[in-house]
Order: sequence, then structure tokens, then C-alpha cells
Amino acid sequence: MKLKPKALTVLSGGLDSTVAMAYFKDKYCIHALTFDYGQRSAKIEIESAKAICKAMNITHTVIELPWLAALGGSALTTPEDIPQLNMDQLDDKEICDQTARKVWVPGRNIVFTAIATSFAETEGASTIIVGWDREESVTFPDNSKEFLKAFNKVLEIGSFDDIQIKAPVINMDKEEIVKLGEKLKAPLNLTFSCYLGAKEHCGLCESCLRRRRAFKNAGVIDPTHYAD
Repeated sequence: MKLKPKALTVLSGGLDSTVAMAYFKDKYCIHALTFDYGQRSAKIEIESAKAICKAMNITHTVIELPWLAALGGSALTTPEDIPQLNMDQLDDKEICDQTARKVWVPGRNIVFTAIATSFAETEGASTIIVGWDREESVTFPDNSKEFLKAFNKVLEIGSFDDIQIKAPVINMDKEEIVKLGEKLKAPLNLTFSCYLGAKEHCGLCESCLRRRRAFKNAGVIDPTHYAD
């Protein structure tokens, strides 16, 4: 029996990274990495990621990065209030640019992907799977196709190994990701998307609102719960 090639996944426990991992589940032997960088939702993100990996029979490792929180600079890792929006504001780029800057964690995807590269080189993995998507790339540049292309160029130059980052939902919005997740039978019921990290989704932060809209527009019942 031929062994499947190895891959690393950066798994937050959220919708996008879970569906991206499910997309490649049958093609690769996957090792998922979840990062605790002092974000408010760290505990529940880690619990979700562990449950997702258990359901999908995937190896899982949690990596602590306390120094990333210590840097500050983000409402996700400080007592600063996290912005709340309404559905009508989700397509207002000026407003979303402002909220994105408040929750921006300095260098987060650069750090995560670099660490995943170290694991990939050590374990002989050919692929790093990420959940970067089109909808979030509008306000988060480290989710964009340009960022993906540039990081793959860095790996081409800066690694002895032939490693490639693959982002299967890079051209999708959240609605399309939900539909793909349903098709793949990904454990969407175990995913968590809220910035606040309470037991239930707050329903009002930008991440919650995008999730709610995605499930509604996809015609799929969100199996998780909202506080409001």
C-alpha cells in the first residue's frame, strides 16, 4: 500500500482552515498546528481544533507563542474593545478596513507559516495547507493571492526542500466555503469563529457576522450557537 505524502495544516479551529484541511484529507497524511498566541479565544479555538482533528483522525499539535501577545498591538490580545458591526456594514470597505486594523495581530500569518515550514522540513512534508480566502483578503493582506504567491517564492528560494503552500479556498467567499464544507462533510459543527472566545459565538463581531451571513446565504443551518 502506497503511503500518502505528508502535509502540515495551520488550523485555527475556524471555518476556513477546517474546510481547507478537509479538502486535502484524503490526499495527504496531515499534521495540524494550532497556535496559542494569547488571543482571547485561544482556549476554545484549541478545544475546537482538537475536536476537529479527532473527528478527522488527524495528528494535532498546539504551539504556544506568548511573545506574540506580549507585543500588543491587537484587540485580540489586549483589553481593547473588539469592534462590533451589523450586517449592512460588512461590505463597507472603509469600515472593515478600520476594524481589521484593530484586530490585526502583527505578522501573524507570516509567523505561523514560517513555523509550519520548519515542521514541514523536519517531517519531510511537501505541502502546507492554509485557509486563506478571497473574502478576508479584501481587508487582510495576508490572506491574499499575492501573499500566497510571494510566500511560495520565499520557500522556493529559501528552503532546500520542495515545499508549497496550498490554499484551496483562496478564490472563495465564506458562502462558497460553507457549501464546500457541506459537500466534503467537514465537521462544521465543531468549528468556532468568534473573536471574543466565550462559550457561544457573540454574533456581533465581524468574524461572527461573516459566518452568519455565509451560512444564511448558503442555505445551510449553522450547527453552532449565538449568544444573541
